[in-house]
Parts: sequence; structure tokens; C-alpha cells
Amino acid sequence: MQNTPVTSLVGAEYEVEVGPVAHGGHCIARTEAGRVLFVRHALPGERVRVRVTEGEETSRFLRADAIEILDASKDRVEAPCPFAGPGKCGGCDWQHAKPGAQRRLKGEVIAEQLLRLAGLTPEEAGWDGTVMPAEGDKLPAGEVPQWRTRVQYAVDAEGHAGLRKHRSHEVEIIDHCMIAAEGVSELGIEKRTWEGMAAIEAIAASGSNDRQVILTPRPGARLPLVELDKPVSVMRVDEKDGGVHRVHGRAFVRERADDRTYRVGSGGFWQVHPKAAQTLMLAVMQGLTPRKGETALDLYCGVGLFAGALADRVGDQGAVLGIESGKRAVEDARHNLAGFPRVRIEQGKVESVLPRTGITEVDLIVLDPPRAGAGKQTVHHLAGLGARRIAYVACDPAALARDLAYFAERGYRVRTLRAFDLFPMTHHVECVAILEPASKGS
Repeated sequence: MQNTPVTSLVGAEYEVEVGPVAHGGHCIARTEAGRVLFVRHALPGERVRVRVTEGEETSRFLRADAIEILDASKDRVEAPCPFAGPGKCGGCDWQHAKPGAQRRLKGEVIAEQLLRLAGLTPEEAGWDGTVMPAEGDKLPAGEVPQWRTRVQYAVDAEGHAGLRKHRSHEVEIIDHCMIAAEGVSELGIEKRTWEGMAAIEAIAASGSNDRQVILTPRPGARLPLVELDKPVSVMRVDEKDGGVHRVHGRAFVRERADDRTYRVGSGGFWQVHPKAAQTLMLAVMQGLTPRKGETALDLYCGVGLFAGALADRVGDQGAVLGIESGKRAVEDARHNLAGFPRVRIEQGKVESVLPRTGITEVDLIVLDPPRAGAGKQTVHHLAGLGARRIAYVACDPAALARDLAYFAERGYRVRTLRAFDLFPMTHHVECVAILEPASKGS
């Protein structure tokens, strides 16, 4: 029996009316035949010519780029970055939209995900529907905030640094990333060649003058002598175990939040926007209103940002348990919070460690899970601990909505939700939801 060949539609062009924004940095459109298109570089209400970038005759949907704007939205601007656009760098999704329009689009995505996956309207989620810009980011159209304190560069076969194209391993060679923080740009990564390297991560701490590059060599390659435009510590990724090892300089950078310095080692997780850690910490603490003597959990705690803020506020009679899977992050968290005798940090996956602790009740919970969310099992366990308030920090509105539905199954409702534009020019958005037992609500 012969298989019928599948016809690729890559390169096919259509003229379409652009519909609503969808989660992932694109808008939805349909061809005259009714085929669904996920279109990048377009805005709702526009008429555009698109070219298919992924998909076949049998695909449920096609991916496409808007290559010609026939009828432009009033929210459209010319992309400030020369490397943004169809077939180019995949880092920014909304360079072609005014800053206020970007935030509205993100708000529409959050609202759609909440309704579809959690059955919640903005009013039911205690959300006013706005996405707030970070302090200093409210700039005129055509200006770009320099917010990205960590940039992952890819390196091509000739040793030139650039950024990945959208959904591709291809490298877009650049001479400057407009959203990179000044501390990253001033290193001059793009000015030199990186023979034998596969990737370079550049980190510019916002809480200190610490600068760090993490080199990922190609198999068998030797590390280059790193001479950049500013003093920098150098780390390398081991090709055998994937671990990050110090070459010279500090093995960590120092960040600041809540009037405390945090050590973040080996390229460990810290919020990328300079104002993000402080913004999210304040939103969480304002929502939880910790009291002296309370007990708290900080899950997926990283280097201890929320655990430190909680420990400060629950005082010597309170207690905080943090759980984090990353070994180096746990070492950093224990170092960062050594001044709090009533804070304990455990290493392991939340779903494995939490049941072993024997904890049956707690006053407050903070969870900041990875992009996939916490999941049904973990959410149901947390709901059984009887916390008076839970703060859920989310970088993905779909995962947040799914987990809010799981919390609702176990008697928790959303008290308030706040959204922050901590990734300008991209489709990413950060949310903080505060939950409480439904019996306390009206």
C-alpha cells in the first residue's frame, strides 16, 4: 500500500483579514477556504498578504508571516529594530505595535485564557483588565526600553554572534539588540568572532556592576581568550555533564531586591527585567499581607527572593520553607538567607519534596512555577494545606488559567489578579494572582 505524498504549503501566499490576537505572539486569520492561519507581524483588523512558513495540506492550521500590509491598523508603527520582521530575529513579537497596543494585546490574551481554561471573566478574577508597564518603560511609539539583562546569543559556523530566527535553529546575525540592557550591550559581544562556540549568554546584573558571560563550546572546541569592552567574569558549559564551571572571575552575580543582596550563581534564574524582581515581590507581599508568627511556603523558590521577603515579614516567631530543584540555586538560597534561622531550603521537585515534609497546614503559600505551571496534583496538595492566602506568580497565562481551575475544584477562588509588562516587545507577560478559600468570599 503506497502512502499518498503530503503537499507542503510553505511559501503559499494568501490575502486575509486579520482576526483576534492569540497566545504566542500571533493573530488568527482564515483563508477564503476557511483554513486557519497563525499570522505573525500582523495586528487585529488589518488586511495583509501572508506567506506560509509552516504547514501542509493535512495540517489543522498553518503558520504564516505578514509580508505586505494592505490596510494598516492605527496601532501599527514601523519596527524600530532592523532585525525584526518576517524571516528575521524571533526574539520580539510586537515591534510593529505601539507600546500601549502591545499591553492591550497581552491583556486580551490573558482574558481569553482565563475565560477559556478557568471559566473566569476579568471581574471574577478581581482584575481590571490592564497590563501595567514597569517603571520607566512607558516610552513613546518608536522607542524601545533596554530591559533585557540576560541575552542568549547563538553563534553561526563562522563564529558570528546573533539571535535565533523564529522557530528555527538559523542564526540572524546582528550588530546590536535594541532590548538588551545597557550593561549587556556595552560588553560588545557582537563585535568579535567566537570560533568554536555554539552559544554565549551575557548577563548584566541590575543590582551591581557584575557582568558575566557563559560560553557553550562546540564539541571538542577550545575556549577563546575572552577580551571584551568591560570587565567580565567567564563561565563555561561542560559538554559532558552540562554543568556550568568557572573559568575566571566570580562564579555569581549580585542582584538586589527588597533592600537585600542576592547571589545568583552559574547563570541561575533571576528575573530578566531590572524592575521585575522588586515589582513582583511587592505585588506578592501586598497580596498576602504576611503577619508576624505565620508559617509560609515558597515553592520553586530559586535563590530565595520571596522566601527572604516572607521571612522579613513573619519575623522570628514565623517560619518559611523553600523548595527548589536546582542544586546551585539551593546553595545560593541558603547563602542568601543565612541570616534567617527560621528559613529552611529543601532541594528537589515540589511534587516529591512537599509530601515528604509532613506539613499538613500552613498560613501562606507562594508558588512561581516554570512555564508549564504547577499541575493538578501539586495544586490539589496545596489546596489541602488550608492557607489563608496563596500567591501564584505566572509567566504563562495559559498555565495560570489551568491551575486556577484546579484550585477552584478544591475550594480556592481568585481574590485579585495583576498583570505586568515585564517583557516589552515580546508576547510574554507576568501575572500575580492572589487566592483565598472561597468560603471567605461573597
